[in-house]
Amino acid sequence: METITVPKTIFTKILEDAEILISDVEKAFEAKVLQRIADIDSGKEKGKTEEEYYKYLAKRGIKIGIRN
Repeated sequence: METITVPKTIFTKILEDAEILISDVEKAFEAKVLQRIADIDSGKEKGKTEEEYYKYLAKRGIKIGIRN
């Protein structure tokens, strides 16, 4: 593998940009999770149990830890 040299100023800029992107992704997912929790709490959407998901996946040929 070839070694490359990146000036500190450029590396710092790349690192700052990456941190901003990570923060933006975190905020986006947090908003979605909070909305999902609010929907379940309000009764707008019913939550699913782990067993229900296993049954759903089994119907589609995916068997993951089914305890039958």
